Amino acid sequence: MHILITGGTGFIGCELIKHLTGHQITVLTRSPKKAKSALKHTDFSNIDYIDKLSSFSDLNHIDVVINLAGEPIATKRWTTTQKQKICASRWGTTQQLVDLINKSTSPPECFISGSAVGIYGDKDKQQVYENTALATSGFPYEVCQQWENIAMQAQSKNTRVCLLRTGIVLGSDGGALAAMLPPFKLGVGGKMGNGKQYMPWIHLQDAARAITYLINHKKAAGIFNLSTPHPVTNLAFSDALAKTLKRPAIITTPKWMMNLIMGESSQLLFDSVRAKPKHLTELGFIFTFSHLEPALKQILSSRD
Repeated sequence: MHILITGGTGFIGCELIKHLTGHQITVLTRSPKKAKSALKHTDFSNIDYIDKLSSFSDLNHIDVVINLAGEPIATKRWTTTQKQKICASRWGTTQQLVDLINKSTSPPECFISGSAVGIYGDKDKQQVYENTALATSGFPYEVCQQWENIAMQAQSKNTRVCLLRTGIVLGSDGGALAAMLPPFKLGVGGKMGNGKQYMPWIHLQDAARAITYLINHKKAAGIFNLSTPHPVTNLAFSDALAKTLKRPAIITTPKWMMNLIMGESSQLLFDSVRAKPKHLTELGFIFTFSHLEPALKQILSSRD
C-alpha cells in the first residue's frame, strides 16, 4: 500500500512508521531534512518526503491517509494566538486532505484522522463510550468537534473514515510521561487536586498497533476511543508511577496552583474522562498493555 502520513515525525507518528514496514510511505513535513533525522530508525528506501500538499492535484495514487498533524495542545498557555495555531494546524491540514480525497476519481480506501478524548468534556465517574454525549463548550471540545466534522466530509462509498479520540499516550521517548518523570524521580510527585479525575491512557505501542489494525480491518469506520480498557484515576496513576520508580508520592498539587501556572489549559489535567475503547475491542483488537503497572514497567525499563 501507499500511505500518506501527516504528523509522521510526532510522538505517535514515529512509532507508527515502525509498524508500517513493507509499505510505501509519504510523509508530509515542513522540513524533510529534520524529518529524516527524526525517522532515522526507519528504512529510508520506503519513505518519501513532501513539504506541501499543493504538490498533489488529487490522491488517486494513495491507498490510505493517516492525519496526525497538529500543534501540541498541552505545552503552552492557551493565549488567543496559541489557540489560533492549535486550530489552524488541525483544521487547515484536514480540510486540504479532504479536498484532495474528494477530487480523486480513485480515492484512498481509508482516511484515519486524529481527535482527542477532550471532546467529551468532564464526565466525572461516568464510563465514556464512543456514543457518550459530548461536551457542549470548552476549547478542547471546540477544536475536536470541528476537526472531526471536517474529516467526516471525506466519508463516501469509496473511502471509510476512522476518527481517533486519543487519550494520554505513554511512551519512553516523549509525551506526557516525559513531563511527569522528573518530579516523581525526585520523590516530589503526587496527585493533581483531589486525584479523583480519570485519566484515559494508552501505551504508545498499542496506539500504533491500533492504527495499523484499523488500516487492515476493512469494516472499520467511525469513532474510536484510542485508550486502554482500564483507565485509572490520577491518584491511582500517581501511586503506580511512584511504586514503579520506588519513590514516594506524597505531594499534592492544588488545582488553584495549576490554574495559575497553566491558565485555561489546566483543564486538561482536571477533566475526568473514563474512556473505554468499545469499538476497538468489538472489532477484535487486543491490547498488549491494558493495565497500567505492566505498561509503566515496560516503558521505564526501555528508558533505562
